[in-house]
Amino acid sequence: MGMSIRTTLQLLLAALAFFAAGAQAQSQAAKSIRLVVPFGPGGGIDVLARSLAQKMSEKGRLAMVDNRPGASGIVGVELVMNAPADGFTLLVADSGHFAINPNIHPKLPYDMQRDFAPVVEAANTHLFLTVGSAFSGSSVAEFVAMSKSRADGLLFGSSGNGSPHHLAMEMLRVSSGANLVHVPYKGVAQAVPALLAGDVIALFAGASSTLAQVKAGKLRMLAVVSEKRAGFLPNIPTVAESGYPTCIVGNTIGILAPKATPAEMVRELNFFLTQVLKLPEITSRLAELGLDVVAGTPEQFGLSMRMQLEQYAKLVKISGAKVD
Repeated sequence: MGMSIRTTLQLLLAALAFFAAGAQAQSQAAKSIRLVVPFGPGGGIDVLARSLAQKMSEKGRLAMVDNRPGASGIVGVELVMNAPADGFTLLVADSGHFAINPNIHPKLPYDMQRDFAPVVEAANTHLFLTVGSAFSGSSVAEFVAMSKSRADGLLFGSSGNGSPHHLAMEMLRVSSGANLVHVPYKGVAQAVPALLAGDVIALFAGASSTLAQVKAGKLRMLAVVSEKRAGFLPNIPTVAESGYPTCIVGNTIGILAPKATPAEMVRELNFFLTQVLKLPEITSRLAELGLDVVAGTPEQFGLSMRMQLEQYAKLVKISGAKVD
């Protein structure tokens, strides 16, 4: 009888352990991955994150977007840095967070190399040299020549001091010797209307901000400041092709996890996210936003981050950009 009771108890304990493990697995499967976006709703990064979250959920991995804007993205970055390293809280960041902020903010509360594990480089964003009706030329060379012909130079707009839009134009200025004067605005939403009104003659901007006006004939794109032409606008030459081979600037959106996230988990997330990013409906949706899908390995993203950090360090020094 004693043996029978002991055996019964052992079976009960084993059954409880089995059901507990099953419940835990079910709970984990039902837990949402949180994609933290360090900007408010509506921008390119936010739309990318929401497109991913939808498809991730459809593919069996529940996901949601958590917008945490503030302090040039620092609020959202810190939130993920301090989150549990369990693969359920991820950061959707761009070059501003991992390449520009470290070079322009003297005391950041985070170090992207030390505090984060690269998961996947999701997409390249492209900045196009865009001009208004005040410029009648059709090439970068003509734009540079016009600037040099004016003693007071040409006014160009940007989304703010130290923004990718500002630093891209500073690179062109140094590469070409153009006579350009910076007019910073509080975001692209102010800079584009200024270009349309003729308050500035040019700016570097993403296609999502200007393409509708370009198609309407109100603005024109002269070139793209990237290593190769944008896949969604293959007829627009690069600035390098236009005669300034050193004028290349990277601008990337990627996904990162807290540094202590296990390597196997990072690999699993990378595999899943690359499959989602390569879905035709995702690539076409991102192309509408002016984004070319990358979907590389964690190591490739880490290398891209380090290269852009060095590149933007030089640009920040050249421009003399400081925090607004």
